[in-house]
Amino acid sequence: MHASQVMTRSVVTVPADATVYAAADILLGARISAAPVVDADGRMVGIVSEADLMNRPESGTVPAKSWLQRLLADEARLARDYVRSHSHHVADVMTRKVVTADERTPLQEIAALMQRNHVKRVPVVRDGKVIGIVSRANLLQGLLAREPYPATSLPSDDAMRTEVSRALDSHRWANGISNIVVDGGVVNLWGYVDSTAAKEAIRVATENVAGVRRVVNNVVVTPRPMEGGV
Repeated sequence: MHASQVMTRSVVTVPADATVYAAADILLGARISAAPVVDADGRMVGIVSEADLMNRPESGTVPAKSWLQRLLADEARLARDYVRSHSHHVADVMTRKVVTADERTPLQEIAALMQRNHVKRVPVVRDGKVIGIVSRANLLQGLLAREPYPATSLPSDDAMRTEVSRALDSHRWANGISNIVVDGGVVNLWGYVDSTAAKEAIRVATENVAGVRRVVNNVVVTPRPMEGGV
């Protein structure tokens, strides 16, 4: 699946010339935690989030710096921190380096972007303009849309046994399987593996075969003895 298939298309934005109070009002009114900031031409110039607005002198939430922090911080850093916490303009407090994607970006890549950059949402951009946004919730919605449903025409037990065997043969951690018995879509497995993780992986791989109703996992975990052991 791609970004265009799950993204929210009606994106709430904040004008680049807005005040921090207007931005806070927009976020609260739309019940969102962040919004792209756009210029007069509709091009994205940044993103403003609750985190950008939470440390304010008006609410007494600016964190006090210890004497050591003040001693070690250079003047430029202190000046930048002051601007971010005291300016009334969104353009001064917003995050300018925004992680974005295009509409054909696979969801796998977007999930990786979120993890790597520690962000909760990724704007989808075309020609510099925001056309959507993919949030963590959108990724979950994409997952639900792909939830497997029971097949209308189930394979026979023999065909299912063949497919389970083929699925397990492709994994090294499943080479200890000694027998597979399928009865009415219920798959019974026997064999020996080196770890509990391998046993669980075998169960999951079997569950993913079309038509499998249930897995009875009789596989036994027998850790290999250490080299040189008795």
